[in-house]
Amino acid sequence: MIKLTRNTILLLLLSLNSLLAQQKGKTDAIYSGIPWYDQNGKIVSAHGANIIQDRDKFYLFGEIHSDTSNAFAGFSCYSSKDLYNWKFESIALPIQKTGKLGPNRVGERVKVIKNPKSGEYIMFMHVDTLSYKDQFVGYAVAKNIEGPYQFKGPILFNGKPIKKWDMGVFQDTDGTGYVLTHGGLIYKLSSDYKSIVAETNKQITSGFESPTLFKKDNMYYFIGSNLTSWEKNDNYYYTSQSLNGPWIARGLIAPKGTLTWNSQATFVLPIKGSKDTTFMFMGDRWSFPRQLSAATYVWQPITFSNQQITLPDYQNVWQINTQTGENNAKPIEDKTVNYASKQIIYSGNWTKQLNGDEPTNRSDDKTATASINFIGKRIGIYSTVLPDNGYANIKLFDKKGHVLLHTFIDLYSKSPTTTLVYLSPILPKGEYKLTMATTGERPNWTDKSKTIYGSTGSFISINKFIIKE
Repeated sequence: MIKLTRNTILLLLLSLNSLLAQQKGKTDAIYSGIPWYDQNGKIVSAHGANIIQDRDKFYLFGEIHSDTSNAFAGFSCYSSKDLYNWKFESIALPIQKTGKLGPNRVGERVKVIKNPKSGEYIMFMHVDTLSYKDQFVGYAVAKNIEGPYQFKGPILFNGKPIKKWDMGVFQDTDGTGYVLTHGGLIYKLSSDYKSIVAETNKQITSGFESPTLFKKDNMYYFIGSNLTSWEKNDNYYYTSQSLNGPWIARGLIAPKGTLTWNSQATFVLPIKGSKDTTFMFMGDRWSFPRQLSAATYVWQPITFSNQQITLPDYQNVWQINTQTGENNAKPIEDKTVNYASKQIIYSGNWTKQLNGDEPTNRSDDKTATASINFIGKRIGIYSTVLPDNGYANIKLFDKKGHVLLHTFIDLYSKSPTTTLVYLSPILPKGEYKLTMATTGERPNWTDKSKTIYGSTGSFISINKFIIKE
């Protein structure tokens, strides 16, 4: 008989908890437009982000959000070896007790680059008041990639702050660093990345939010977004063989009217491998006010044709081989349960509606729910997202009725389409129950001019469930 000591039992329990935690976040590809979960089963909160590769890991830095305020809540750091499964590492830069990144301030569009000379990690961000009247580009420094980062205040050019809001960074192939700001301005960093030494490129055009720059071969590609507050729009791009310009307008990065597949550019990650390099567009699908619960990410492989780039088709799911740099589409071959199936139990008032050739079941009844019991490893929801849709409340239960996952999903879209809106992580095969309920809430917001954006209703809609058996 094997005798188990107290310490042995504790170690076994810790190992089991670790295994279960890792299982909660397990996934097999890059899925856009759905909630992502970390190793603890918590929502990945990393918006306005960038990724840097350090040794054998990718590190994702982004904005931590809440569902109650746009105030700075810290910058997060996650790590991954496959770009699918993300481990929460740290709050790389937390809220400061006082000062420019203290309570009731704004910190956005965080970007981290490693200084090739010092080995330090330099973090850049937009700092502001909640009313957006004290904007500047700030920076922080750390010796370790996970942090903690020490906030240093505004980065200076000729002794003065860069008073811009939307910003980004770019590191050229020779190691030179640059700060990008709205309007298409490019500022050259000093050799230690802690000050600005030159204005490399002046304004390209008015507007031009979410500046995102990358280089392929000897060509620079500069992506920007129109000014529409949290609303998505058709992002566009310019090309040049020099950071000084001249910059040539090339048009839209995705088909007109798709609103950049309902996202806004934040970064482009080159994934260099032994056979190819995939350039991954990283976009945010904002969802105000539920930025924590319902905002998601749109990551797509960029297609090149001569000096033109495009995101020609929206790939709900695709895979990347981080060793070879090759990517491929991945069809979802899970079992389909149509919205009209008797396996789905509805309560409240639901109405069938046709959107093009896609039938969907919709409701804005405050008591409406749809539930499905299933045996399998994973469940997902396809929905027709529409201009009068709102938030849905999603709960996944185990056999004993314990809540495994709880999240809100945003079913609003200015550009109607039918798409995957929710997918659970891969779980141990078993008996589960998923419920989807109305909330009576809708994404709505105003900009500085008090223009109202967002949904006109609070409907939820179901086309089908998919189940991995």
